[in-house]
Amino acid sequence: MTGKSAKVAARVSGFGYDGWDPRYVGWFECFNQGLYYEAHDVLEDLWLEQGKDGSNYAFYKGLIQLAGAFVHLQKERRAPAVSLFRLAEANLVRYPIGHEGLQLRELLELAAAWQSVSADPGRNNPLHELPRPRLNLPMRSVGDPA
Repeated sequence: MTGKSAKVAARVSGFGYDGWDPRYVGWFECFNQGLYYEAHDVLEDLWLEQGKDGSNYAFYKGLIQLAGAFVHLQKERRAPAVSLFRLAEANLVRYPIGHEGLQLRELLELAAAWQSVSADPGRNNPLHELPRPRLNLPMRSVGDPA
């Protein structure tokens, strides 16, 4: 349990969905609202609880880095955002395309596209020019553990 666990629990209390951990679902809910720091915060709690030996350690880390990249864009720090998009891709690509109720191809394409436009010196901050990204909630499929 982290020092932020009580705050995180309060934030995600209404995010129970299809048997997923509310902190996992909370990441998507916060991300889709443009609350990237909060998305990072709620999933970090689960990531730290799981520890380095957990099977989803790099997966959660990649999602946290993806949200973190958008935090940097919000703060007009494009170079660190580009770095975090790369790190997120490197962590997420380790997992099967269908993992934890997601089609990771979509997340990888999103990270690559935002990395590219964020790195383009001829563009303004893409967060001011492009629609905010939205992600589908994870879906249970036949054979997924409940």
